[in-house]
Amino acid sequence: MTYDIAAIRSEFPILNREVYGHPLVYLDNAATTQKPLCVLDAMRDEYLNANANVHRGVHYLSQRATELHEQARETVRAFINARSSSEIIFTRGTTESINLMASSFAEAFMKEGDEVIVTEMEHHSNIVPWQMQQERRGIKIKVLRIDDSGQIILDGINDFFTPKTRLLSICHVSNVLGTVNPIAELVRKAHEHGVPVLVDGAQSIPHMKIDVQAMDCDFFAFSGHKMYGPTGVGVLYGKEEWLEKMPPYQGGGEMIESVSFEKTKFAALPFKFEAGTPDYVATHGLATAIKFIDSIGIDNIREYEKQLTAYATEKLGSIGGMRIYGTAAEKEAVFSFLVGDIHHMDLGTLLDRLGIAVRTGHHCAQPLMDRLGVLGTVRASLALYNTRDEIDALAAGIERVMKMF
Repeated sequence: MTYDIAAIRSEFPILNREVYGHPLVYLDNAATTQKPLCVLDAMRDEYLNANANVHRGVHYLSQRATELHEQARETVRAFINARSSSEIIFTRGTTESINLMASSFAEAFMKEGDEVIVTEMEHHSNIVPWQMQQERRGIKIKVLRIDDSGQIILDGINDFFTPKTRLLSICHVSNVLGTVNPIAELVRKAHEHGVPVLVDGAQSIPHMKIDVQAMDCDFFAFSGHKMYGPTGVGVLYGKEEWLEKMPPYQGGGEMIESVSFEKTKFAALPFKFEAGTPDYVATHGLATAIKFIDSIGIDNIREYEKQLTAYATEKLGSIGGMRIYGTAAEKEAVFSFLVGDIHHMDLGTLLDRLGIAVRTGHHCAQPLMDRLGVLGTVRASLALYNTRDEIDALAAGIERVMKMF
């Protein structure tokens, strides 16, 4: 397939707007992606023509909404190649997926002194929930360190696993460094020690083919809004044999088979973990976003973004005083940087006045900032609709700001 960037960008009208009199250059995709018209149209159509609560009504609208909701679950299953749709749990996003894991997995399998392994590059959503369990249950968090390029130090990793290690919880791609972690190797090592693996896939699923069976991870979490879908919806994939043993995360409607004042019997998977009315319109939007990605082809997206990443690496690297954090050989389309002595907030604010949207701050990864020895960085992150011209605009904008200092 020819990568028709003009046709792709036409699906995102927001990219044609101006900000402060300049064409918008949107480079904050690691935080959230823009939504194509097909996603917005699908959600509007459901609200207009099939809006009713799911799984509960015998009337037409409820049946149609339920059908769309469960079709979305099957679309997700096929997209990540899960074995069964029962292994697909809808959540509000990666953060809720990991909180579900920290609560339910810890309740089922962890006691005082048991260990969870994370890395220095984790997002707060894969640190704080485990710290909460540390306070409540007395579990221990062990941290895999990274080298100066942003890669996990694997030497001696086998010694990291002990008889008390219960879980390895790790990001697939760093939201700050862009590092692509060797998940298959880490899963294999963990399984050799009888330890299951949770993968935070929020930053990988928009950029590469995900096959959870080939990866052999036990759990995989991601968000819809980072892959051209709506906000407030995400997924926790889990192998059925693990999910069956885990208690519900929340209680209420939808997740029950029967209730009496004496005893409640929980519903079968995946509904056991889906208390209350789901955002069934958002799940339809997520499924539409997946079909949009499939229409372009994830392999085509990956190849285009690899070329764009290489171009950005060269372009930004040629700027005097540029310091890019994250130089791993396997790297996704994320660039965290500082330039000279310019404060990251100043640089981001002035770029914004030129119509260039980048992220500034610690990017919900303060322990990683401590490791890097900085308070924060500017982050530019690419998506399937970005162009070389936009990277040129970013480079020109940085050089213009440098002249002001």
